[in-house]
Amino acid sequence: MVPGRKARAVAVTPPAGRVRQIIERYGAGRFRIAGVDHPGSVLVFPWRTLAWPVAQFDGLTAADLSPVLETSASVELLLFGTGPRMAAIPDALREVLRGAGVKAEAMDTGAACRTYNVLAAEERQVAAALVAVD
Repeated sequence: MVPGRKARAVAVTPPAGRVRQIIERYGAGRFRIAGVDHPGSVLVFPWRTLAWPVAQFDGLTAADLSPVLETSASVELLLFGTGPRMAAIPDALREVLRGAGVKAEAMDTGAACRTYNVLAAEERQVAAALVAVD
């Protein structure tokens, strides 16, 4: 890497099989998912990707996760990409998700992208709530 230049982060893309929403790239405030560029944060499900009007993980509420909660029967695990650094999921939010039958794990956005791709390729019932990173 050239000194003083930021590395462009790229998520690892496993063989896709029947999975349609694979995260191909992230960084520069956007994501490339299944061949489509998405500016800003996103909610990713194996069957669709939604714009997510969340700029930072701090202050996240259950209302911010309504698309996940509305489809909770189809989601067993929600991965949070919390930005450039990992942050803890607030207990109240974890309880709301648990009540809907959704387990949650938090990690930095890059790790969440890679983990989502692996689990989606295994046809697991996974979704990702990803905060965009520069």
